[in-house]
Order: sequence, then C-alpha cells, then structure tokens
Amino acid sequence: MHFIPEALDNYVIKHTEKEPELLQQLTRETYQKILQPRMLSGPYQGRVLSMLSKLIHPKNILEIGTYTGYSALCLCEGIHKEGALHTIDINEELETFQRKYFDLSLYGKQIHQHIGDATKIIPNLDLQFDLVFIDADKPNYPKYFELIINKLNPGGVILTDNVLWSGKVIESVDEEDLSTKALLEYNKLLIEDKRIETVLLPIRDGLTISRVL
Repeated sequence: MHFIPEALDNYVIKHTEKEPELLQQLTRETYQKILQPRMLSGPYQGRVLSMLSKLIHPKNILEIGTYTGYSALCLCEGIHKEGALHTIDINEELETFQRKYFDLSLYGKQIHQHIGDATKIIPNLDLQFDLVFIDADKPNYPKYFELIINKLNPGGVILTDNVLWSGKVIESVDEEDLSTKALLEYNKLLIEDKRIETVLLPIRDGLTISRVL
C-alpha cells in the first residue's frame, strides 16, 4: 500500500539506490515459484533496511520471518564482518530456496537459519542483538517484543514491518480480525514502553524504528 500519490512515489523510487542484481534474481524466482510473492520486502523497503543496517553496523542481527530471504540479505549489507544474522521462519519448504541465495551472496557463512515456531526458538538463542527485524505472523507481534526486548544491547534497534496494515489500524476493527487487533496492541506497546523510543514511518505498509534506551 502506498500512502503518497503514485507519481510522487515513483519519484522517490527513482531517487533511491537500486537493488543489487542478486536481489533482482531472488525477486524474479520468488514470483515464478513461490506462493504469495507480495510478502517480499521489495526494492524500496529493501534499500531502507540496508541503509539502516549500515548506519547501525550490527554484530548480531535477529530476523523473525525469513520468507525467501530478501530482507535478510538487505540487513546483512551493514553487518559487522565478524557478525551473524539469525533468521527464523516456520515454513520448512522455503529453507532450501533461502539457502541458495544466502550462499550466492557475500554473507552465506554469516547467516544461520532456524525453522520452527519463533516463540520457542527465541528463548533458546543465547545471544544479545544489536538489530531485530520483525516481519512475521501479526498476532504474535506483542509476544515477540516481550521475548526479544531483553536480548537487545543498549542502543539496539527493533525494526517492525506492516504496522499500518493497509490502513486498517485507523478503521473499525472486526472482532475476528486478530491481526489488526494485535497490531493495535503492539503499536500502543511500543509508544508506551519506557525502555525504548519509537518512531513510526509511513514507508510502504508502515515501518517502526524502536531504539533501546
């Protein structure tokens, strides 16, 4: 979803760095072979993730929601040379696809895949993180926050995708719409929690940046 006029959005894209060729290949193959290709971060948001990672220069990155690996590769563009990215996805059928592109990149040896329920995997990761990217099942967003907040170093950053949810966060909510209800709870949690400071950016479907104090 675009929150600015299409012509202006096109201008923004034209004046933003282009995605690397490997990510273009990943995108093409995702659209050819994988269900729900719209789940990709996409070239513009990918460049935003890349730039933020380069500014943070994280040693350890946690990604919740791998899909086909596009965002993981973007985040790795800023990773410390001795760093590692741990990425979690529940869909084991995508593991081989992800690994193919991870190994084609410069960061293959730094990327560790975890397959399964993130709420069970995260507590077993004995690491402190400098950067966390949340882009998974929306009903668990509040739980993911509680699981990762104490695993972040001071100054660490949480990036959260889809926080505007196609504008549904400002509309009447159906009682059965668990995703929108969870996002409303999550957004409220981020702005009220005194352990972090937060800014919500209207980039694509909404991207929140939260920094640990």
